[in-house]
Amino acid sequence: MWELISAGGWLMLPIVLSSVVAVAIVFERLWALRSSRVAPANLLGQVWRWVKEGQLDASRLKSLRADSPLGEILAAGLSNTRHGREIMKESIQEAATKVIHELERYLNTLGTIAAITPLLGLLGTVIGMIDVFTAVMVQGTGNTAVLAGGISKALITTAAGLTVAIPALFFHRFFVRRVDELVVAMEQEATKLVEVVQGNRDAEPNGNGSATRAATQRPASTAKGN
Repeated sequence: MWELISAGGWLMLPIVLSSVVAVAIVFERLWALRSSRVAPANLLGQVWRWVKEGQLDASRLKSLRADSPLGEILAAGLSNTRHGREIMKESIQEAATKVIHELERYLNTLGTIAAITPLLGLLGTVIGMIDVFTAVMVQGTGNTAVLAGGISKALITTAAGLTVAIPALFFHRFFVRRVDELVVAMEQEATKLVEVVQGNRDAEPNGNGSATRAATQRPASTAKGN
């Protein structure tokens, strides 16, 4: 491995460093973007039980806010329930903006690595070919060892850049999609909470611990008309 890095020239150094950073980001994001950590399945049901039984106090809100990103969003809404539906929704949106920013942490860096490492490999290819043509000008085409060395240098950097870029691009797309899925899930849970707390929906926790719709409240005259 060290021989390949040495043969590729000084441009192998930023490529190797980029690969180390990319691997670190991938493992960190795989851990941070787990569904059980970001949006626990039973969290909304637990919060609804606290609300229904009058157990939601400042300490529970603090614990809820610290436990998970979804908990932080729900806590922001619950802290403003007395101000009405619109203020509650605005508080949830403000908290969601912060949470989404945290979920997208390091993804720009990973995308940059995916974009820049092939360019570093291409630069290494250009430098290697310059060395080849310089050797041809000085020594002619008879010294095949020099020619092979320059071509090898060009191919090694290109291969190294692509080896780093392809997995980095794959995981960047994967994490972007993962964040989108988590955001949709949290949005649905927050919407349920607003509707339940503001009296637009009756809800009870189901077997999985999440709140589900039992009946939508409508005027009695409308219900009779149906």
